[in-house]
Amino acid sequence: MEKLQAEIVALQVQIDALREERTALTPVTLSESDDSLQDVVKQLRQNARQNPELAAEIKGIDDAITALEGKLKQKKAQLQRLPPKVQRALQEEQLEIARNQAKIHAQRINDIAAELAAEIRELKACADELSPLYWQVYYKPFITGFKTISVPHVRSDGEVWTIVNRIV
Repeated sequence: MEKLQAEIVALQVQIDALREERTALTPVTLSESDDSLQDVVKQLRQNARQNPELAAEIKGIDDAITALEGKLKQKKAQLQRLPPKVQRALQEEQLEIARNQAKIHAQRINDIAAELAAEIRELKACADELSPLYWQVYYKPFITGFKTISVPHVRSDGEVWTIVNRIV
């Protein structure tokens, strides 16, 4: 099952790489002003005659893409024919991998939020110290909005994750 998935991913990567290579080699850039399909065909044929090696290489890439797409369809069909239990196990495995990645990101967010909250508290302490003097000199507050400062926090009840804003 994992081998089949790895083969599908590898085929898709190969197809994408070949498409990029073909795009880089394609000498014709068709504009929207081209009037007819006959003009397009004429231009493509003319370019192929002018550079037969390039035309042969592009044809080879097109043939390879077609062959790989056929194999990809075959592998996907094999995957679809797997018993429902196996498909379910595969989905659960993918879900577990994604959940583990999400846990890592959530923990990182919570760590950064804790650091940010500490920095905000330090800034508030500085502002509290400076504010009386600042009022005397400039007739306005040094910093406002501390009552509404919040940082994100990710929490989970085991199945559902929630992002909440904690007021600092």
